[in-house]
Amino acid sequence: MTDVPGPNEDNDIRLRDALVAGHEQALAEVYDLYAPVVFGVALYITKDRGAAEDIVQDVFVELWQRPERFDPKRAPLRGWLCMIARRRAIDWTRRRTNKDWSLTDLDLDVPWADFEDDVLVSMANKQVRDAVAALPIPHRQAIFLAYYQGLTYREVAKALNIPEGTAKWRLRGALRSIGEQLAAEGFEGLTASG
Repeated sequence: MTDVPGPNEDNDIRLRDALVAGHEQALAEVYDLYAPVVFGVALYITKDRGAAEDIVQDVFVELWQRPERFDPKRAPLRGWLCMIARRRAIDWTRRRTNKDWSLTDLDLDVPWADFEDDVLVSMANKQVRDAVAALPIPHRQAIFLAYYQGLTYREVAKALNIPEGTAKWRLRGALRSIGEQLAAEGFEGLTASG
């Protein structure tokens, strides 16, 4: 793959620049594009509709308040927003299951939790990029189209001029390889099943 930005990356750069400039319309556009998937991530983890709605609001407030934290060269905006939602949902779930934590304990952990999450996200992003780069070219192309360009497996098949079954097989094999490589490097729970 090349360092030339694709259409989604160009759009992410445009949206980030508009957010940094304080354009509310950019926030509305991002919300319209990604709120449903952010809600889905939060709901999947929390199993609580109200909590998921609160998390969506928190994620977009964070984006509005600190848009410079998003780097379109490191990750797609959709993935970055989902990562924040995932982190918030896990935090919500932990707080709910560990109600005996004191407020003092939580206050002491907050700055380090953000720092630790940022480091882990950075490490995970690098490991994923390395795992994708190690894939055979046909698998890498399928992953790029599906996960970086947002195409369905049918659209991947059409773009690569291959049968749908072959596109599905390439994506599944690529995900399995990435999962196995990440699991071997210490990222737990990432081995793809199938």
